[in-house]
Amino acid sequence: MLIGAMLAVLVPLAYHHAARRLHRPPPALRNRRICLVIAHPDDEAMFFAPTVQALAHAAAGNHVKLLCLCSGNAAGLGETRKRELVQSALLLGLRDADDVFVVDDGLAFPDSMTASWSPDKIASLLASAFSRPASPAVIDVLITFDPRGVSGHANHIALYHGAVEFARRLAASSNCRLDLYTLSSVALVRKYASLLDGLATLLPVLLRPHASASSSSSTAPQRLVFANSLTRLPTAWRAMTQAHKSQMLWFRWLWILFSRYMLVNELRLEHFPEQDALDIQQDDASCSL
Repeated sequence: MLIGAMLAVLVPLAYHHAARRLHRPPPALRNRRICLVIAHPDDEAMFFAPTVQALAHAAAGNHVKLLCLCSGNAAGLGETRKRELVQSALLLGLRDADDVFVVDDGLAFPDSMTASWSPDKIASLLASAFSRPASPAVIDVLITFDPRGVSGHANHIALYHGAVEFARRLAASSNCRLDLYTLSSVALVRKYASLLDGLATLLPVLLRPHASASSSSSTAPQRLVFANSLTRLPTAWRAMTQAHKSQMLWFRWLWILFSRYMLVNELRLEHFPEQDALDIQQDDASCSL
């Protein structure tokens, strides 16, 4: 019992100390143009909160945008959920409501656990979103789900394939490098291990600080780890409990309390032949689409 009480105190303290050293982005992820692509309103809070909080922090100098491919209208709450998404994004650190974009096309991108979204349509949408004739956009970094989609949701998985296709087309057609990072999925036990998994994830990174924090400003790190300290965690909680009130069913309270994704995000840089063939020595990794 005494050992259990000691662990209940020491694990949170150890995690907090470790997380405070890993909530800032490395040099290569500062002063960049970044877009987070999600499937549904609340994905940004449930899965990507540590990433958004780190990258959107004013000290990082980034301009972070959020693109959501559906309004989450399965229960007829689409308009409500769009407003909630904006509130959540601002809580997590985005500069302005105009940095949040929602695609409301129920035919192409239905809010469904089983519907398969077309990677080709996603890739085409991403291209059109970042190549508006009136105001050509510039993007350096794209972030989305990995091939397992964290929860295995079909819409999440489709985003991965669409984002990869978009980045491949971009590299092949314009010789422009786009850094695509995907959120690593983990096993079920780890997913709900909260502080224990958070601490186990952070300690190896802290033992190899050169692997996460000291990359040169022109080199994209292969792996990123962002962590919410216990003082930053309540902001992630509020993004769900206060902003996404329409979604706060009982099981989401369990997610907020126990999910490691509220605490820690691991992202990996995607590689594909078209991008690897580019000149990696170029100093400016941004591209005008």
